[in-house]
Amino acid sequence: MNKKWTKILMSLAGIFLLSVLIYQIPAVNSRLAWRLDVLQIYLKNTINPIGPVPTALPVTPQANTPTPLPTNTVIAQALPSITPTSTSIPLPAQVLMSSPPYEKQTPNNCGPATLSMALHMYGWEGDQTDISDVIKPVTADRNVNPEEMRYYIRTQAGWLNLEYRVGGTIEILKRLLAANYPVIVESVTSLDPGDALGPTDDLWAAHYLLLTGYDDTKQEFTIQDSYHGPDLTISYSQLEQDWKPFNNLYMVMYFPQFEEEMKTLLASDWDANLNRQSALDYSQTLISSDTADAFDWFNYGSNLAYFAKYEEAALAYDKAREIGLPLRMFRYQFGPFLAYFHSGRNDDLLALTNYARGVTEMSEEAWLWYGYGLYRQGDNAGALKAWQKADSINPNFFEDQAQKAIDLLQ
Repeated sequence: MNKKWTKILMSLAGIFLLSVLIYQIPAVNSRLAWRLDVLQIYLKNTINPIGPVPTALPVTPQANTPTPLPTNTVIAQALPSITPTSTSIPLPAQVLMSSPPYEKQTPNNCGPATLSMALHMYGWEGDQTDISDVIKPVTADRNVNPEEMRYYIRTQAGWLNLEYRVGGTIEILKRLLAANYPVIVESVTSLDPGDALGPTDDLWAAHYLLLTGYDDTKQEFTIQDSYHGPDLTISYSQLEQDWKPFNNLYMVMYFPQFEEEMKTLLASDWDANLNRQSALDYSQTLISSDTADAFDWFNYGSNLAYFAKYEEAALAYDKAREIGLPLRMFRYQFGPFLAYFHSGRNDDLLALTNYARGVTEMSEEAWLWYGYGLYRQGDNAGALKAWQKADSINPNFFEDQAQKAIDLLQ
């Protein structure tokens, strides 16, 4: 080999080594790692497309073998005998709160970024990194749940309380805003094509929004959107449409000394069980209509699962899958995993968690429930690997769910 080619190869090797070293710089790595991850996923799904959400398998009744309950199972207590109340105080036609300092989300970080902006409205001085370091320490983790956001408030900002409810309405959002409480809602956004998982990606994704005002004349809310920008507006009708896939979930923070005021504002929704019963009743009304869509059935299933009516919930989820759901649905909502597990439909649990892992490889919830499916199947080695994977994605997994699962095999 002549000297010219030797110099070229040495130069290329030097450039490669320098690139590797530069990539290790945290600021550079944080900007490029997720892009490389997106590119890798796109190429994989170009060769082997994900396809639509699989429909339910034929149901064959089977006896459930005794299996320890996953630690996040919710068994609702009997509903208290409280008569639902309402507030009838006239609301102003327009409310506009002072906007917090805007915080553009880092990759996969809309939950922490939105919560950070909301916290700034209560005098907090941190940023989204402070939050994600606790509840989502791995950047590639694609989702933060409402439970995790509440956990952060209760453990890291204990001078505040956070409650979340489902079945929200435009009226309750306005009522809270009029009382000077900013509200976080879980809704839908359309991703930039550059973030696509592959050529057939529907670009549908969950997204948290911070509401800081409303205007009845224009029929719109003012929002702080960590993905699209500050002080934007969204119409009441558009928000209702985007809010529906997440059971109209909303979150509100308040100082403990104002709990009585919050009880008055939320009325019967203050009680979590009454709130969920109301949502269940409403979703049952919606699925009785000929125009019921996949989200109506999905929400109905989630409300049933809350009350541990797992077999009914599983059938509702079956219907939602039959109608058709967005491919990322199981990145954000895990009620079907719970319902299929507890109704003894292990094949459906494995099929759906396998699909979810294909869409979102870095999802601790998908790996957790995939592990439970393998465990029930008798594949302890496979279950252990799945739970270890879940633990690696989020070492701070809410309520130590992965570690508690691993303990079953220790």
